[in-house]
Amino acid sequence: MRKLAIGIGGASGSIYAKVLLDKLSHFSAEELRVGVVMSKNAKFNWEFELGNADYRQYAFNFYENNDFMAPFASGSANYDTLIICPCSMGLMGRIATGVSTDLITRSADVMLKERARLILVPRDTPLSLIHINNMKLITEAGGIICPASPSFYSKPKDFEALAATVIDRVLDLAKLKIDTFRWGETNS
Repeated sequence: MRKLAIGIGGASGSIYAKVLLDKLSHFSAEELRVGVVMSKNAKFNWEFELGNADYRQYAFNFYENNDFMAPFASGSANYDTLIICPCSMGLMGRIATGVSTDLITRSADVMLKERARLILVPRDTPLSLIHINNMKLITEAGGIICPASPSFYSKPKDFEALAATVIDRVLDLAKLKIDTFRWGETNS
C-alpha cells in the first residue's frame, strides 16, 4: 500500500486541491492511504473561491496543521510522497529555508531528509528572484516544482478539466497510475 500526504496551502487555486482530492478518491483504501492537512488560509480560500466547505466531505484522514502527532510528521511512518497543492510562495520559502513550524512544513522537511518525493504546486505569478531561488534550493534538495500551468492540447471543456491537466501531471510525478490524456496517444 502506498502512503501519500497532501498539504493544501493558502495560495489561490483551491480548484487544484479539489480536483486532486477528487482524483485520489478513486483509489481504494487498500491501494493508497491518504493523509491531508490544510492551512487555515487553505480552508478560507476553498470556501471563498469554490463557495463551499466540501473539503469536509472527503473520506481521507485529515489532520490539523499544528498536529505534530500526524504520521507523516516523522520519517518512521514511511510516507513516500507529499504533494503540496496549491503552495504559496511564503510556504515555499519556509520549506526552502528549513523552517518547519507547522505540520505542512515539518512534513516537507521529513520528505527531503528521507529522500522521499516532495512535489510543490505553486500557482503564484509573476515570480521574484527570491521565489526562483527558493525553487532552486528545493529542487537541489530533491523536491519537484510543478507549477500550476495548465495545458490546452487536450481541449479541456471546463475549469475542472483545465485544472486536471495540472493535477494529472502531479499524479504522474507521484507515480500513481491514472487514466489521462497522453500526447501522441488516443484518448481512452
